[in-house]
Amino acid sequence: MTIKSQSKAAASVKKPKSTKKGINKKKISSSSSSSSNSHKWSQHVTETSHALDTYSGMFTLLSSKKLAKELKRLAETSTTRKSTPYRSAMSMLTFYINRAGSKLSDKDRVRLEEAKVELRKLYNRD
Repeated sequence: MTIKSQSKAAASVKKPKSTKKGINKKKISSSSSSSSNSHKWSQHVTETSHALDTYSGMFTLLSSKKLAKELKRLAETSTTRKSTPYRSAMSMLTFYINRAGSKLSDKDRVRLEEAKVELRKLYNRD
């Protein structure tokens, strides 16, 4: 093998991506099987996330203003979040909207988008 071909071979080897601040992230294997042992990445995030501790039914029972206030309260009192309260609250709301996808009714989608607007107002981020 010549020096040129060795350098090309070395360049084509993919290096593992480094993580921020030395935090090791576990790789979640995706499985196409529907066995009871396989989990979706969103389920893993829901079970292991340090974003906020929400409660069952929170996103479905509250009006947009009440939801924004509750997310703000949870974000500001959380001891496990790793980001700012605003970012944690907005991330949790966006995560819920994205995971609901097409199963989310138009009425609920509008209410949740209004909650985002209310959350921005509460944090003076209009």
